[in-house]
Amino acid sequence: MPAFSFEKISPPAARVASGPVPAAARKQRGVIVQMLDRFVEARVRRFALDEKKRTDSRSRPQGS
Repeated sequence: MPAFSFEKISPPAARVASGPVPAAARKQRGVIVQMLDRFVEARVRRFALDEKKRTDSRSRPQGS
């Protein structure tokens, strides 16, 4: 005798075509994801400023 058995699941009932199916509402992103996005944006901005400072210091002639 098997230790377990599978339950037969019947397919969903057919829907009557009464117009277009409404689109699912867009789910709001979680608070943690929003916080992570802010950290990433700040880090990208800081990295861009650091890169700009590095390239500016290389292009200036030294000793002038």
